Amino acid sequence: MDELDKEDGQETAAEAFDRLSAEVASMRSEQALLRRAVEGLAAERGGQDVPDYTETLGALQQGMNTATGRINAIGQILAKAPALAMTPEDMAQRIAAAGNAARREDQAALVKAGEDKARVMADLRTIAGSAWTRHDQKNRQLWFGLGGVAAGILAWAIVPGIVAREVATASWHWPERMAARTLRLPRWEAGQRMMQSADTAQFRAIVAGDRIVTANRETIEGCSKAAAKARDTLRCTIRIAPAP
Repeated sequence: MDELDKEDGQETAAEAFDRLSAEVASMRSEQALLRRAVEGLAAERGGQDVPDYTETLGALQQGMNTATGRINAIGQILAKAPALAMTPEDMAQRIAAAGNAARREDQAALVKAGEDKARVMADLRTIAGSAWTRHDQKNRQLWFGLGGVAAGILAWAIVPGIVAREVATASWHWPERMAARTLRLPRWEAGQRMMQSADTAQFRAIVAGDRIVTANRETIEGCSKAAAKARDTLRCTIRIAPAP
């Protein structure tokens, strides 16, 4: 026990087992020597009454066998559990190494997560930029389209009038035809519509005069012929009906 106390506190279980096995083997050797010594002593004394130590030696042998079996069982356990063969220093080194490996893996995972996050953010910025670009393009196309429509309407309103007035001859009546087509009316009715919208009172006077002339057409024609023959102004009597 003193020798065990003097051993280093860092002794492993395997080393202690080996030392214990050596001590048991030494004890077995000592027991064998003791058996041979007793047998030799009995042979030398011959017929003298010598105590029989066979039973005692058998009990010692049985105890040694039991101890040896237990030691062998402990050896098998140690063989199956390598961790028991490690010193506390080795165990601390293994734990530190495992911790370092875990930290390296965690650091690598964090780095990869950061890279993935940066890539995702870049993709999102690209998608957002593309969306804004498409939105701007659509807005520009819309404004260009509206501008084109406005320019077309303006050109359609101005250019035909200029062409009708400046290029076409008066006998073609292009301005009048364009006005009637715009009002979707025959030119006569379109003219009445335009005169009425320009001056309602004057248009009513024209309509009233037309009724008088239409009602006294024969009288007016006769007076016109007589004035032409006389080459002078003549009085003519006409009939005027009340306004409808």
